[in-house]
Amino acid sequence: MVNSLPAAAQFKKSRLLKGTATVMATLSLSLLLSGCNNQQTEADDKAAGAQEEQKVLRIATEGAYAPFNYTDAEGNLQGFDVDIANALCEQMKVSCEIQAQDWEGIIPGLKAKKYDAIVAAMSVTPERSQQVDFTDPYFTNALVFIASKDSTFDPSHSDNITSSKIAAQRSTISSQWLESTYPKANMQLYDTLNNAFLDLESNRVDAMISDKLPAIEWLSKNNSQFEVKGADIEIDDNFAIAVRKQDALKEQLNEALAAIKANGTYDQIKDKHFSIK
Repeated sequence: MVNSLPAAAQFKKSRLLKGTATVMATLSLSLLLSGCNNQQTEADDKAAGAQEEQKVLRIATEGAYAPFNYTDAEGNLQGFDVDIANALCEQMKVSCEIQAQDWEGIIPGLKAKKYDAIVAAMSVTPERSQQVDFTDPYFTNALVFIASKDSTFDPSHSDNITSSKIAAQRSTISSQWLESTYPKANMQLYDTLNNAFLDLESNRVDAMISDKLPAIEWLSKNNSQFEVKGADIEIDDNFAIAVRKQDALKEQLNEALAAIKANGTYDQIKDKHFSIK
């Protein structure tokens, strides 16, 4: 078919088509750039959210080991370990989430990533070191025997220990020391320290072995009937914070621990909770 439009009209139409194409191309480019910017913004928001999540440090403690960790009448976790954990979080500029965990399941819970660290008066032992990494120590512990004041129990005589029914908390340094030192002792093991104290108070056992400060704490409320028997048992027992194997968190906690010891925060917390230094 012969094009019947005059040359001027054809030129005008050509210019209109080119202009429309240019506008459409510009609009498409603008929409593409806008989409990219939106995607970048969403990615930045997600990254910022991830960073916020990383600022929360999840810590487990037992909540049944006064004065180190316990649950008060209102259901809040309190104690030396809890205050140390909060001080470390403040030093590291992260938020603390502290939860109670039964002692028997506290290391399995860490390995299962239910929390990031354990601050629970945990003694460093070769057996535990095979499962978790430990920070520098934050407390040195001693053991004691306690019994009724009118009891003739004397731990300086080994036959008194082997012939007595002795309470201890299961899977603690106290029960492990007693079992390895006096394998013939009649041990009565309990899931919590409080249950062991209850049986001692009810005379269902003859004596009890415990970390020194929890024993002193309990005696301060029951000192009319019970007392420490014999001398402190020094076993170079150090409490430290447990983290998962090869976790960089260990060094961050070590730095924070050194800092709160240097600036006096650690001593303030220790003086607050322990009448015996």
